[in-house]
Amino acid sequence: MPKYVIEREIPGAGNLTAEQLKGISQVSCGVLSNMGPQIQWVHSYVTTDKIYCIYNAPNEEMVREHAKQGGFPANSVAKVSTIIDPTTAE
Repeated sequence: MPKYVIEREIPGAGNLTAEQLKGISQVSCGVLSNMGPQIQWVHSYVTTDKIYCIYNAPNEEMVREHAKQGGFPANSVAKVSTIIDPTTAE
């Protein structure tokens, strides 16, 4: 299944409390549950003013629909072409 990186511009994201992050996560999981098993949230990286999310989904439209239903920004959605890591150098 295709993998996507979603960039969400959220000013002050790095200052969100554990409770706020839990609430955001609960909303996301609720939307995912309603959308069905074909879209999956892998994990997210929280930075100062952005959250970068990794999702598995059949297409970009489904990723954007999740954002719309959850009330999350999806400032950019990029399909992952390939994954590299240090073992790629071997």
